[in-house]
Amino acid sequence: MRTVLSRPDFRLLFGGLLASMTAESVLLLALAVWVKDLTGSDGLAGATIFVLLVPRTLAPLVGWFVDRYPRRPFFVVTNLATALLLTPLFAVRDAGDMWLIYAVAASYGLSNMTVGAVLSRLVRELVPPDLLGEANGALQTARQGLRLIGPLAGAGLYLALGGWLLAVVGMVGFLLAAVVVGAPWVVATAGPSPTSGGSPEPRPSRAVSAGGVERRPGWPQELVAGLRHLAGERALRRALLGYGLASLVMGFTESLIFAYVDRGLGRDPAFVGVLFTVQGIGGLVGGLLSAAVLRRVGELGSLAVGVALFGPAALMLAYPNLWLGLAAVLLAGLSLPLTLVGLHTLIQRRTPPELLGRVSAAAEAAVRCPQAFSIGLGALVVALLDYRLVFASVGLATLLAGHYLWRGRHLSPPPGPPGRPLVPVQRRATEARQVEVSALTGTPDR
Repeated sequence: MRTVLSRPDFRLLFGGLLASMTAESVLLLALAVWVKDLTGSDGLAGATIFVLLVPRTLAPLVGWFVDRYPRRPFFVVTNLATALLLTPLFAVRDAGDMWLIYAVAASYGLSNMTVGAVLSRLVRELVPPDLLGEANGALQTARQGLRLIGPLAGAGLYLALGGWLLAVVGMVGFLLAAVVVGAPWVVATAGPSPTSGGSPEPRPSRAVSAGGVERRPGWPQELVAGLRHLAGERALRRALLGYGLASLVMGFTESLIFAYVDRGLGRDPAFVGVLFTVQGIGGLVGGLLSAAVLRRVGELGSLAVGVALFGPAALMLAYPNLWLGLAAVLLAGLSLPLTLVGLHTLIQRRTPPELLGRVSAAAEAAVRCPQAFSIGLGALVVALLDYRLVFASVGLATLLAGHYLWRGRHLSPPPGPPGRPLVPVQRRATEARQVEVSALTGTPDR
């Protein structure tokens, strides 16, 4: 990880992202706690996360926009817009204003997906292929490390001073991210150079050649280009199928965790912030280990390990015991960065740059839409079934999904130590996909 952080261009991007990730870590749990406090409902609190994920259905459109415009200005504008979208939180007073929290959550979910797609392109541009795992691992380490203080701080700020301070903290974080990444001196320092080793920003495709006649590709074809790439690449297809199926049950835990704290442990809803902080410790460890795991078992192998580790964590939560619960959320935290680093690195290595925004957004939707569905269903299930039985079912299902992913790990062999080129299997797969998508997007082969 020190290798990629020694690069000045990546350090600048990393510094800007710390501000927005801090705002995110403070906001996400606190919004759900706010709804729980206003309504007293576990289901409505868990539904806050559902609302955050609903905008993922717009992934093809978002990815299309990301691929058509310069990535750095797009990143800056999106963060400025996110800060503005938090202002309705100042008007929330009682349960009748809960819809404002949901509206902000939906808007934030859309901007968060947009930033994720742009970030994938920025990292691909700045970092050479053999350091992508380290770069994604560094970002996940920071994101998960912030869970040590972010959720607990957000819940504490809400309990002490109310929701208006959450809006202020969030706005400041997103504004700082826009300023740091968009400042002229940052652009000059972090711009692509012949020795940077990353991928230069591709120009958006304008036309394709068919029978010697130039024509403009139809917008429906451009919108689905990311989905077609995901379906046509074997490793990506297996990754999204396995992780997507796991997400169908993982989302139950967003509502289950409130029932676990309330009915199982007999504590106030704000105690969920303590569990998320412990999860952050596991996430920090997982982020630090993710690059090494990826080098050893490859991208699909890392994804499989992450998904499978969620299984025993859910099984332990089926028995309400404080110490066992702390161990469970620690393990769940460890699983998350392994999963995300494996998936993001696989996408970046197996996708041509001109298609990366659409593929990243489509992959996010393919995983998060099933999760959003399961969160919505979980808000109902938690009121009808014993939460312990549901936790046990989630544990078994994720173990099966991890096994399916592990069996396909040969499709993405380990890339080798930093400084060495991609192994032949990966290079041939990338070149083959480059030729295939050139015909689809109209971008000439390079």
